[in-house]
Amino acid sequence: MVEDEEDLAGALRVGLVRAGYAVDLAGDAAAAFELLRVNAYDLMLLDLNLPDSDGFAVCRAVRSGAVELAGGPELRVLMLTARGALGDRVRGLDEGADDYLVKPFALAELLARVRALLRRDTGGTSAVLTVGELTLDTARHEARRGLRRLRLTRKEFGVLEYLMTRPGQVVPAEELLEHVWDANADPFTETVRVTVGTLRRKLTGDDDEPPIETVIGRGYRLRERTA
Repeated sequence: MVEDEEDLAGALRVGLVRAGYAVDLAGDAAAAFELLRVNAYDLMLLDLNLPDSDGFAVCRAVRSGAVELAGGPELRVLMLTARGALGDRVRGLDEGADDYLVKPFALAELLARVRALLRRDTGGTSAVLTVGELTLDTARHEARRGLRRLRLTRKEFGVLEYLMTRPGQVVPAEELLEHVWDANADPFTETVRVTVGTLRRKLTGDDDEPPIETVIGRGYRLRERTA
């Protein structure tokens, strides 16, 4: 999130974290560029009025390749700004923003737009993900295996969501750490292994096959068939 109003940034971060997202904050364009070079982000929430630049210039730099992106060119950009004039909205989209939301806005709408933008990366059209017996409702923050409701922590939910958007693919622990935890996470801890372990136990009933397998030396894979 690139936002120089500290109170607003802090409030939005709390709301996003409660919804299960990992959020890093930048108060100006320079800090944003530094974070983008180091961390692989899925989405950037971008204010227009910044102390050292403006959101149009930041978005242009990202889309033109002037800034090297650790996460690659598929980064989604959602502009958040009080500038709601038609010309500003048109310019924001023309500069490369994927969406444009005018302040003030309701957190529920922001979260819905975030979910919609992130679904584009996986070709999804619904807030509900399904892989085999597993169902994940990202809007209601509910997870089930068959008829059994799963009580997951925010991080367990985030890990499962990430794996469910990539069924059958081996996902390295480092990738999970980048996308489910924020920049303050210690890369040398066992946090990913522990979280995946507790998630696997919650997903696996008495007679169920574990849906998450560990690929030694490579990472974790969600089986495409979980029945």
